[in-house]
Amino acid sequence: MKDLKFEDLPKAMELILEKISSIESDLNNLKQNFQPKEPEELMTRKETAEYLKIDSTTLWHWTNKGKVTAYGIGARSYYKRSEIINSLVKLKK
Repeated sequence: MKDLKFEDLPKAMELILEKISSIESDLNNLKQNFQPKEPEELMTRKETAEYLKIDSTTLWHWTNKGKVTAYGIGARSYYKRSEIINSLVKLKK
């Protein structure tokens, strides 16, 4: 449809509207069927220390050294379970 003539415009507009309608339908279908990844699980300092089987002061030191990342709201600290798991390193034997 490169060389459009004035008399071809109604048909071209009809095709464009059909394609837009099709795209809109696909987007609505995607919205309805989209399942996001599992939500990030947050753990408190106590839960994180228990999970790692360490003392809370060790967790505090690891957080200050940057070995694990803490997130906070107010005076509360939280850790993302996935980041805690990813921070574990394989030991060489």
